[in-house]
Amino acid sequence: MTVASAIPAFCQGIAYFGKEVPPLEKYGKIAAIGPDKTAIPSPSDPASVFQTLLAADALRYLTLQVTATKASGHPGGFASIAEAIASLMMLGYKNILTEVGHHAPGFYSNMFLDRSLEDMGIKTVEQLGERFREMHGLLGHLSGQIPGLLNPAGPLGQGQHFAMAGAKLHPGILFPVTIGDGGLGEPYIMSSFGHFHTAYPKVTNFLPILVWNGYSQEHHSMVSTKTNEEMIAYWQGNGFQEIILVNAKDYDDANQPGDYVDSTKFSFPKRLEFTQAVLEATDKAAKSALGGTLTVLIVKQLKGAGVHKRGAASHNLYPGDTLEKDYIVNALQELALPRAAWELVRTNFERSAGGPASHQVVTEKELPLPDLGTLPLKEFPVKGDKQIATTAMGELVGYVGKKDPNFIVSNADGNAASGINNINVALKIIHPTADDAYFQGPNGQVYEPLSEDACAGLAASLALFGARTLWCSYESFAINGLPIWQTVTQAMAELRRPTPSTITLFTAGALEQGRNGWTHQRPEIENYFAAMMRNGNIFPLFPCDANSIQICYEWALGTKNKGVTITASKSPLPVLTTFAQTRQALEDGGVILHESEGKKKVVFAVIGDMTLIPVFDAALHLENKGIGVRIVSIISPRRLYRPSDVAWETCKYPDSHFLDDAGFEKLFAGDALIGVTGGTSAMLEPVMLRSNVKRDTFAWKRGETTASAGEIMAFNGLTAEALAQRAQELMD
Repeated sequence: MTVASAIPAFCQGIAYFGKEVPPLEKYGKIAAIGPDKTAIPSPSDPASVFQTLLAADALRYLTLQVTATKASGHPGGFASIAEAIASLMMLGYKNILTEVGHHAPGFYSNMFLDRSLEDMGIKTVEQLGERFREMHGLLGHLSGQIPGLLNPAGPLGQGQHFAMAGAKLHPGILFPVTIGDGGLGEPYIMSSFGHFHTAYPKVTNFLPILVWNGYSQEHHSMVSTKTNEEMIAYWQGNGFQEIILVNAKDYDDANQPGDYVDSTKFSFPKRLEFTQAVLEATDKAAKSALGGTLTVLIVKQLKGAGVHKRGAASHNLYPGDTLEKDYIVNALQELALPRAAWELVRTNFERSAGGPASHQVVTEKELPLPDLGTLPLKEFPVKGDKQIATTAMGELVGYVGKKDPNFIVSNADGNAASGINNINVALKIIHPTADDAYFQGPNGQVYEPLSEDACAGLAASLALFGARTLWCSYESFAINGLPIWQTVTQAMAELRRPTPSTITLFTAGALEQGRNGWTHQRPEIENYFAAMMRNGNIFPLFPCDANSIQICYEWALGTKNKGVTITASKSPLPVLTTFAQTRQALEDGGVILHESEGKKKVVFAVIGDMTLIPVFDAALHLENKGIGVRIVSIISPRRLYRPSDVAWETCKYPDSHFLDDAGFEKLFAGDALIGVTGGTSAMLEPVMLRSNVKRDTFAWKRGETTASAGEIMAFNGLTAEALAQRAQELMD
């Protein structure tokens, strides 16, 4: 390629072009990444350094122009790490992740320059601006639908999970992940690194890149007061063995005040020095991480470097921050590149790693999965001995792990406490200390950090990256892991490839935890899933016994791109259904467990397993008065919505099956309907929306310390007497 003078087609829409500069003639005659190469020849090569600097400014320019096109979005944080992102691209590393959703416009600019966004019809800068923050375009935060980008990013403290998941599944591939110093205040980031490294000490091919720019969204970051030595010690104290820090202050010849400075204000020779330092540091850090050393790269540069404002003020654009605003115009003109420079950057980025990221990164391909064969289901006799549902599922989980070496089970509070110690026996807890008494060893498949974020994070991220997983939790504690689980399920709904559903098992429901009191009684978490059901790919399942849970897990394993939660008790309970009944219930939403005739008919729509106990007792009260009773166990409430209630058609792999009106009448028609749940009444919404008979709900109200499940149910009004009385009142 030679230096061009015409405006490249992809540059249509660029507001300002810069003048030709002498170094371009010397170092820009040909692209630093050759036509048959995937990376620059050396991080010290002068032409490579110069073209990396051009790339950093191109990224800054696009980030600012794109956000200003909509007077919305976040340019400042990404601007302070532009040299490192450009370095990764020039070195041929494209499996780049982020913990910072606010860096989205910068990541879109990166994917535009390497032509990945052409896969969604974005070929020019004008189109890049037009589709930023628009439906079917480029979301304000990273999602699962943007070609070439590996991870969604919303709440802080999540991105590292994706990097670790990628590294575990793909040895020999580098997974850099940018981490904002604002986000570093979240406790999850370092604790999750620590546990992962203890569990998988040989998996070091992920590279945190700390964006140490001194500011968070609206103020100084909480780590802005640390000295360089303190920051290095912080990472060392959290187990990192190689800490590489590049401080822009060391290259400042513009006499900028403070510890955080803007490299774009340096003289041109000093800008090149700083860029070379970042390029060489990135190369060293990448090789260190790939070579088996836990490594972090820290780039210390003022937030907003090169864009319209500095510090926290650069974080966000507001209405009025348009392309016509004087400070935005000035910034764009200062960043403006010559036409030939744009062509150089485009050529280098396209050649990097062998082609556009949308055709190269690991998440653009479906991960091969080992065949599970036939699950060893064990059908218990109906009305035989009581069985523990979670233990029955645990047998299947152990089988899956033995068939699939990438499969992991995560649990913060211990499998044994949830009636699934058989998982530990079969798969072993991952721990550097081998101890058969605790079923633990370095090669286990049970991941047990004392953090629900770390449990949900690794399990959900591995599922997004194509592997089978299971996140187990007490229902009462799971809330701390749900933000990333929700982020992943939304990404799965948008994803361009099939991937195993992210599956959970929530045990020890509130009704079993009387003596522990309200600390273990938080079934309000079901509100979360009840709301998410309308997304279209979320399926909360409530098996009613040990047979039912096995079929629910079998079904979940066969699904793709869904979020499936299975909630069950760890207590021995009656077996009420056959396998065939639950298979049908997964289609119809529920199964009839009991039916009697009488002068009138009351229907109990029940969610859960222990809640069936007072319902069956209430049925006896009513039947003694000549009233017929139908008890329906709701297994999959999502099936009971009307198709128009759920955004199923917006999912990439849609599930459009809902119970029709005739089927609904068969289950729930009667003279009175009472919904019963030991959790949130919101989960009964599909039934209450469609029923036209007199109806009421009995649901969880609040926790208390009690001696038994019956006592806590009574405290919440879930008694046979109350149910029978309300049924009688509705019919009268």
